[in-house]
Amino acid sequence: MEISGNVDNLPAVTPLRTTFRYLGQFAVVWLILRSIRPVACALKSGHEQQVNDFRRLVRRLARLAFIGFTVFLTAGCATISPRNVLPEASASQVELEGYHNIRFWGDAPAREIEAIVMADMPKSGTRSPLASERQPAVSNLLAISGGAEDGAFGAGVLVGWSDAGTRPVFDLVTGVSSGALIAPFAFLGRDHDSQLREIFTKYGRKDIFTYNVSGLLEGSSLTDDAPLARLIAKYVDDSFLQEIARERLKGRILLIGTTNLDTQRPVLWDMGRIAMSNNRDAITLFRKILLASATLPGVFPPVRIQVRVGGQDYDELHVDGGVTRQVFIAPSLSPFVSRDQKPGRPARKSRLYVIRNGKIDPEWQSVNENVLSITQRSISTLIKNQGIGDLYRIYSVTKREGIDFNLASIPSDFTDTSKEPFDQRYMISLFDRGYDLASHNYSWAKAPPGMDLATQAHN
Repeated sequence: MEISGNVDNLPAVTPLRTTFRYLGQFAVVWLILRSIRPVACALKSGHEQQVNDFRRLVRRLARLAFIGFTVFLTAGCATISPRNVLPEASASQVELEGYHNIRFWGDAPAREIEAIVMADMPKSGTRSPLASERQPAVSNLLAISGGAEDGAFGAGVLVGWSDAGTRPVFDLVTGVSSGALIAPFAFLGRDHDSQLREIFTKYGRKDIFTYNVSGLLEGSSLTDDAPLARLIAKYVDDSFLQEIARERLKGRILLIGTTNLDTQRPVLWDMGRIAMSNNRDAITLFRKILLASATLPGVFPPVRIQVRVGGQDYDELHVDGGVTRQVFIAPSLSPFVSRDQKPGRPARKSRLYVIRNGKIDPEWQSVNENVLSITQRSISTLIKNQGIGDLYRIYSVTKREGIDFNLASIPSDFTDTSKEPFDQRYMISLFDRGYDLASHNYSWAKAPPGMDLATQAHN
């Protein structure tokens, strides 16, 4: 099994791309001419504020000129290799060669998913996470949301939780987007806290992606995520995979969510099964799934995953798991919930901890009445409320199953702002805030916003 590449360099230049190239040059020239008047005023007045404004303008014009020049050079240099798309009728017959039961649809019936997740437990010597006579008194579950650079909050919470001495070993860990990058380290425990701290405090935007100007014209994204792929490969090595496999053999489960764009469905990957598969390409697939889960569509290039149906090779297109789920738990929690107890044995409790890498409360902001500002604000509002909706869904499951619900999110009084995507200064500050909260007896919320009041009213 192999993950295909995203982009091939081809020499063809179409008339359409030539048109875009000239439009890019025209835009830069127009912006320069439009700026002549304020530049002249700044030079003439000599006032300090206007001079500073002029300096900023010069820097901005230099960047625009560079972008225009890059567009001129690269328009027509990049295109996307053709896909061999999996037919709709074959979507349920997919195989990944050399693997067994490593993934399932996130919206499939719970009983089907439970059967897949627990299928090989007898082979591993553990019938289920509940089977051992020496089982702990509590089953602990962890779900980590997406949030891009806000993932620094979740990383800080986990490290601070460890240093407080109260962080449990989790029977189930799930992750989406930036939460997918945190989840494997959270799964392996506090011995990997130093790596988790490093990932979210040592690196900045240039270590995550570089801008891809040609993507504006005909590419699949605005950036190149090769730096992020290298970062994942640095930390996810063979020994890391072996640790994941050992924990899966104990019955502990690590699930990462991606979105299959062709089917518009969430896909949940059993990362432990991939790690214990002994497939020579396992580490490549493991890394690619983490990359795919963090791939914001249009911003980062999608990840192609090769599959086989009826002896024929096809490809699937996978992107950020947050497109379909901002945060999730296993659709079936039956393996982690104890109902039938032996006489004399106390009932085993189940606790779910959800780390929402974002603010839940509404945030006021003055929005400029232009297309860009309105679109950005609308999308961010949509994402926030989708995430809250996912919390409601999870909360309803825990109430049905009798699981103790616990929620952490970025506090509303955290007012630092990010100057650019993955601003290192911002991530350090947010990591420190999460660490400080968790290391000082953090009070987890017992319900999503509004649900505690609704529950009280119902009762």
